[in-house]
Amino acid sequence: MSRVGFTTTIPVEIILAAGKTPVDLNNVFITDQDPMRMAESAEDEGLPRNLCAWIKGIYAAVKQADIDEVIAVTQGDCSNSHALAELFINDGIKVHSFSYPFEKEHRYETLKSEMERFAKSIGTTLQKGIEYSAKTDSVRGKLRRLDTLTTEGRVTGFENHLWLVTSTDFNTDLKKYEKELDAFLKEAEKRVPDTNGLKIGFIGVPTIFSDIYQFIESKGAKVIFNEIQRQFAIPSDDPDYVKRYAEYTYPYDVFGRVADIREQKDIRKLDGIIHYVQSFCYRQMQDIIIRKEIDCPMLTIEGDAPSGIDARTKIRIESFLEMLEAKKK
Repeated sequence: MSRVGFTTTIPVEIILAAGKTPVDLNNVFITDQDPMRMAESAEDEGLPRNLCAWIKGIYAAVKQADIDEVIAVTQGDCSNSHALAELFINDGIKVHSFSYPFEKEHRYETLKSEMERFAKSIGTTLQKGIEYSAKTDSVRGKLRRLDTLTTEGRVTGFENHLWLVTSTDFNTDLKKYEKELDAFLKEAEKRVPDTNGLKIGFIGVPTIFSDIYQFIESKGAKVIFNEIQRQFAIPSDDPDYVKRYAEYTYPYDVFGRVADIREQKDIRKLDGIIHYVQSFCYRQMQDIIIRKEIDCPMLTIEGDAPSGIDARTKIRIESFLEMLEAKKK
């Protein structure tokens, strides 16, 4: 079965309908025993040091994860995806493109047309992808339940992060993923809710820091909202398959994200927000708009390479949480 790697969340049901195995290259990179080594190996092959570590990790992941084909998201994700696709083509790897429409006007029609084109490229049809979604719908419903349990204090911020972020490819095995998710939910439902402590929202691209959730919770705070990870899990349950991906906020302009963050801030009664930005990523500039448009105490932190939190960032997080505690009292 052909293993199809992709650079960010795409309509995964279309890959599954084509009888192929989806592989989120970001997950391959960050869950490796030594992701730093992967990034460095990409530099050894000539990728610049001042390039986002995720791009270097994706490049290395294709090399070591036995990938047969790659889907490059050429609009709606990192602009470096274009050059990355060219490197893969030069290496003889088959590359498909997928593009999320930037413009709001006619977004639905344009996205549907792109899905049809992509499905043909990968070897199936959009209709078959829609039909396959009947198999993934139950899993996505369970992920929404997991997210609710996080708000209730039965699931930790890191557990929430891990399950939602791996839903992009269902850990390459949908049946096994759902079985393990069922077991986790059964155990989590039995937990005594822990609603003590500050309620923190985590927004921005998934962090490259390996221990940030554990550090935040060691200070008595709880992450009960993971913005982008929740979006990666496709939270919309609209019966129209195309519309779900039209409502998925990550690949479009920042204003859809702002509206979603505002709504979840109120629903979850957040005390504060931590905005994670990745070094050398254009999304850093969106922090200006997010700060202007969202009325909530916010700390912006930046990460570069896969590692634990540096001492300076720890101090900044501690100070932010202390400020929130004082304000709450």
